[in-house]
Amino acid sequence: MASSGQAEVFAPWEDPNEVPLIKIAGVTKRFGDFTAIDNVSIDIYRQEFFALLGPSGCGKTTLMRMLAGFETPSEGLISIDGQDMGAVPPNQRAVNMMFQSYALFPHLSVWDNIAFGLRRDGLSKDKVAARVEEMLKLVQLGQFARRKPHQISGGQRQRVALARSLAKAPKLLLLDEPLGALDKKLRQETQFELMDIQEKTGTTFVIVTHDQEEAMTVASRVAVMDHGQLIQVATPEVIYEQPNSVYVADFIGDVNLIEGAVGAIGDGAELLWAEGRAALMGQPGADLSKGSKATFAIRPEKIAISAEEPMDRRNRVQGKILDIGYLGNLSTYHVELPEGPVVKCEVGNRSRIERRDFTWEDEVWLSWSDTAGLVLPG
Repeated sequence: MASSGQAEVFAPWEDPNEVPLIKIAGVTKRFGDFTAIDNVSIDIYRQEFFALLGPSGCGKTTLMRMLAGFETPSEGLISIDGQDMGAVPPNQRAVNMMFQSYALFPHLSVWDNIAFGLRRDGLSKDKVAARVEEMLKLVQLGQFARRKPHQISGGQRQRVALARSLAKAPKLLLLDEPLGALDKKLRQETQFELMDIQEKTGTTFVIVTHDQEEAMTVASRVAVMDHGQLIQVATPEVIYEQPNSVYVADFIGDVNLIEGAVGAIGDGAELLWAEGRAALMGQPGADLSKGSKATFAIRPEKIAISAEEPMDRRNRVQGKILDIGYLGNLSTYHVELPEGPVVKCEVGNRSRIERRDFTWEDEVWLSWSDTAGLVLPG
């Protein structure tokens, strides 16, 4: 059969016939008077790399601990592969957890660390050896098999912990801030290694992180949490381009937020933001009503900067350059509008900078298309 030339898109959550591997249904967790998880429902599918993302104290780790069996829901149901987990202890779940500290045995070699769980399960020597060798090959640590954890780097220790967690072929692997101890460059490299290993094994991964970039890089879908509640669950692209609230827009990446009131609503929505100034036009968020309080959200990279007024764009504002940041691949301009808001704009540096087009205190125009921004309630 001839190939269509298009790669198959992985999106089991869009298939009504697909059965979730994990069902979290109406789960609430209280510690005394404190509600850590507040009526959360999520379906997670086989082979997903799913991210729980939010600031410290938002409930993401509590949710993970309930999946692992270390905490019990106060209300609601958690099932894995069709089985209610309510009465199933942690050691009898087809779930493994990789901790931020890696929790490797310092007196055991890399090989023996990976073999530890297999030996405890009573596997034969030959089966243990074959599985450990398979895991070492998967994480590319064959030549370090006889070293102790203190004799290898932080990134390598992270891979040993991953190999040990995957050795027993769990249906679900939970990763608690797994890259937190690595420096930025190594963390970025390891993100892609994690994705590669997850794809090769086909294991469902659920990662807990407060690092937006990490979640957006590795995950098939991201659940953004705040104060024990789910705010939005969607693909990284949708979370970034179509946030459902000011909270999500502000939490994910850089964004400019301008407050005002809703004007006309049609194909787009108007934001009335300053006396005597033209309304800003953007895509309408949900639950907008004319005259209600709203916020205009626009990403810095979607804004153009020019010396001349761009007459072909409805969304255009004039201001004065307050700050300039040079980030190598980008230049960032902070432009103060007469009404007070400071708008950030990013411009890619495609050629070597010898002379800037704009400098401090310059009067400039910022402009963007009618669909580049969002008008969000609140």
